[in-house]
Amino acid sequence: MTVLAFGVVVWLIVIGLYGVVTSRNLIHLVVCISVAQSATDILILEIGYVDHGHAPVFVSLPKHPGPTVDGIMQALSLTDVVLGAAVSALLLALVVQIHKRTGTLDPDHLRTVADEQP
Repeated sequence: MTVLAFGVVVWLIVIGLYGVVTSRNLIHLVVCISVAQSATDILILEIGYVDHGHAPVFVSLPKHPGPTVDGIMQALSLTDVVLGAAVSALLLALVVQIHKRTGTLDPDHLRTVADEQP
């Protein structure tokens, strides 16, 4: 594991959380959550990384090819990508419904719009 990869993970989480805290638009908020979530993909892949590792497939190889990467971490990373896309799609669908009902995407104005409606 390299320090650079962990630095990228921390940087992505910090940038994503900063965007979540300072966001004045719900679509921007969803994108920032997605950026912070992408850090978990890098972290999972970094945990399973092996220097000069081969794919964990040993079909028709005469001898063991050497170190192999962890296939479970690759599967977890793929699952994380799919779940991240599903969560982003759900959040964007909620943002569309919020905009249809209130006419605004600003989180600060949502409370005032809700107070004005009967």
